[in-house]
Amino acid sequence: MKLEANEQTVFDREAASAFWIEAPEVCRLRQEELAARSEHDVLVRMLYSGISRGTEALIFRGLVPESEFERMRGPHMEGSFPFPVKYGYAAVGQVEAGPSRLVGREVFALFPHQDRFILPADQVTVLPDTLPARRAVLAANMETALNIAWDAGIQPGDRVAVFGAGVVGSLVAYLASRIVGTETVVVDRDPARKDLASNLGLTFAQAGTLDGEFDVLINATASAEALQEAITHAGMEAKIVEASWYGDRPVSISLGGAFHSRRLSLVSSQVGGIPAVRRARWTYARRMAKALELLLDPRLESLISGETAFFELPDAYARILSAQDTLCHRIHY
Repeated sequence: MKLEANEQTVFDREAASAFWIEAPEVCRLRQEELAARSEHDVLVRMLYSGISRGTEALIFRGLVPESEFERMRGPHMEGSFPFPVKYGYAAVGQVEAGPSRLVGREVFALFPHQDRFILPADQVTVLPDTLPARRAVLAANMETALNIAWDAGIQPGDRVAVFGAGVVGSLVAYLASRIVGTETVVVDRDPARKDLASNLGLTFAQAGTLDGEFDVLINATASAEALQEAITHAGMEAKIVEASWYGDRPVSISLGGAFHSRRLSLVSSQVGGIPAVRRARWTYARRMAKALELLLDPRLESLISGETAFFELPDAYARILSAQDTLCHRIHY
């Protein structure tokens, strides 16, 4: 077909099956017709997606506060909060159609749980050749962890305490431990997480047993108790980074005692913005490419705690989100 100068090739529409949360703790698969694909788009067949347990549990239970409806929208979310919504942001697939340089390549995208999807070609990131697609579902979590490490300003030789041995907390501790000279400990109330920490080469402390003062302390538990413990163990002029998101839950901590006399800094970290000191040089695309590169270590497979077939997801979703031992749960298509 010959195109006029102001025309764009549009291909036949494709069909897909997508996972929707329709009401509090109610979900199902819907059949959808995809948007028309242009010559600048890619059609991706999903291989795996990852469930972000903390965020998706808040959405599933209808706990996203109205004030956060717009900020909580995923990059390609459909619907609107509180319900119905199609949500998710850890999609790994293979390009079936699109620009020739991408056809057949495995890619990562910030896209909900859906077996096929169409995106502009510049919104997918090609996986490194040696990164297995099954591990790439951790890319969004690693991107978050990288941003937290930047916000924390961890330096060689620092004593670092990371509270929460979930996926993000473990990845932050993993990154911190690889900075030369750091002494990094990951803290969790579940003693069973000691094995996970050991698999990642990390020192573990059970909550309430941490000893000493630290230069940088990061809370990734969504727990006020852990944040309070971080404040307690912060050294003079130390930095405390709150990386959790609490939804609509109020948080109470004590800022008395030594908080002011130690001149402590309490700051937030959120992956939606690149830290100001890096913003001039780092794009979101560069950050995502680096996150994928940082997943090359096979030990990070230990952060995948289970796997479910996509067609089983509506029946399994509530159980996956409520299981206390869930880390990253992988969906295969």
